[in-house]
Amino acid sequence: MSPKKLPATATFADRVIDFNKHVHFEGKLPAGIRIMNPFREDENVLQISSTFYKKFYDDHQPRHLILGINPGRFGAGVTGIPFTDTKRLKNECGIPYAGKETHEPSSVFVYDVINAFGGPKAFYGQLYINSMSPLGFTSVAANGKEVNYNYYDSKALTDAVYDFIVNNIRTQIALGVKTEVCFCFGTGKNEKFLKQLNEKEGFFGKIVALEHPRFVMQYKLKTKQLYIDKYLAAFHEAMG
Repeated sequence: MSPKKLPATATFADRVIDFNKHVHFEGKLPAGIRIMNPFREDENVLQISSTFYKKFYDDHQPRHLILGINPGRFGAGVTGIPFTDTKRLKNECGIPYAGKETHEPSSVFVYDVINAFGGPKAFYGQLYINSMSPLGFTSVAANGKEVNYNYYDSKALTDAVYDFIVNNIRTQIALGVKTEVCFCFGTGKNEKFLKQLNEKEGFFGKIVALEHPRFVMQYKLKTKQLYIDKYLAAFHEAMG
């Protein structure tokens, strides 16, 4: 998963698109867990996501990195863009989408933050979102339905993807992100794991954890504006 040698003229968008083209997990997963690689499972995803990155990242500007957990089925699992479902892709980013419409609560919150920040152009000009694991995981629930699964939901899965996560963070940094601060979506297990990893690997000067968008939408909806304000304050403080 190491970055391909691209010309010096390659933009941030070119590097992300190249990463998405080649990202692949070759390890063995625990029984009952499936890897979700939208870039290989749907031929349209690479084109959709590439249009997005060319629109908002086609320059040589370094960004601050935000790391989520891993892609979900209705956001990045469909669009290839973290925390961007098909509704936000069309309505907020102005990128056409002809397939089945998806709605991801986390995406709703993230775009509330993005709009409060000044809109997609302003936000994506300074920030870049990816995940600890750039590929998602699913398992099958008791009722037979496929459900999202997080890299930390079982020790067996965490162990199986540990090297994949470490290599992914190294690769994300190589795309052109600033390393003095990294934002973490999730103040529980994701924060704990990233901070332990950072102590060992020395990726970033500081980790700033923010409540996960899904948590806000599921449990703190009535006070959502407080969390939007908290996000904005954290971003502005880090950027000076």
